[in-house]
Amino acid sequence: MFEKNDLLTIASMPMPFGKYQGHLLIDLPEPYLLWFVDKGFPNGRLGDLLQLTLEIKINGLEALLDPFRPTTPAATKPAAAFVFRASPAADH
Repeated sequence: MFEKNDLLTIASMPMPFGKYQGHLLIDLPEPYLLWFVDKGFPNGRLGDLLQLTLEIKINGLEALLDPFRPTTPAATKPAAAFVFRASPAADH
């Protein structure tokens, strides 16, 4: 059975192992989640969360979790800008 906090967990928990280790569960590609359908989901809470994540993706509901995604300073700041001079002659 799923708990009310499971949606928060899916939006903020990184995958603990495998090819997509470190990616948030909600960001896992659907084909990867479907692979678990064939091979078997992990036992326990992680397997339950991955199954719920697949259901969310199949039904196109990922956007519902956007407000629950963690915000990081790196994600909110623009990338550093580099300034290149047009030509070396511009220095003189």
